[in-house]
Amino acid sequence: MPANPDDPLRPLRRTRQVREFERTPLDPAVLDALADVARWTGSSRNTQPWRFIVITEPATLRALHAAGLPQTRGLATATAAIAIVLSSDPARAVSDAYDDGRVAERILIGARMLDVGAGISWIREDVRPAAREILGLPGDRMVRTVVQLGRPTAAALASKSAPGEARLPRDVVVLHERWPAG
Repeated sequence: MPANPDDPLRPLRRTRQVREFERTPLDPAVLDALADVARWTGSSRNTQPWRFIVITEPATLRALHAAGLPQTRGLATATAAIAIVLSSDPARAVSDAYDDGRVAERILIGARMLDVGAGISWIREDVRPAAREILGLPGDRMVRTVVQLGRPTAAALASKSAPGEARLPRDVVVLHERWPAG
C-alpha cells in the first residue's frame, strides 16, 4: 500500500464534467483506448448490455446537441463522443441504468487519466427517438448517455467554486456505522 492512499486516488477526485472544448481533434488511439476501457467495464451479472458508438463526425455531434438541449450542451463543441447504446426493453431498465452509469463514469475517469476533457450528455426519454434516428439504431435500442470528449478550453478548466466550497464538508457526508441520532 502506498504511504499516502490519497495519492493514487487523485485521478478519481480530479475527474469533473467538461462541457466546453477546443477545436483540436482527439487522436484516434485515445478514442480506441477509451472505447476499450468502456468495453472492459464490469456489468451486472457480466451481461455487457451495451454497445458503443464512437462519434467524430461534427454533423452527428451537432445534431445530437440540437436534439437534446439543454442536457446536450457539451456536444456543441465536443470533437468526439461515445454513445452508450442499451436495450430499450423496460424489463431491463434498472439493471441497464446501473451499468450505464458505471461505464459512463469509467469513461470519464479514463479520459481524465489521458488529460482529455469529458462530460455526460443526458438523452431524455422524449429525445431518444431523435437520437435513435441520428445514430441509425434499431427500434429495440436506445441511448440514455453520450459522453462528450475533447480538449477542454481554459474556461472549462477554471474553478466554478471558491476553494473549499466545491463539496460539502466531509463530516456532513461521511458517516460511520449508523445514521446520527436526532
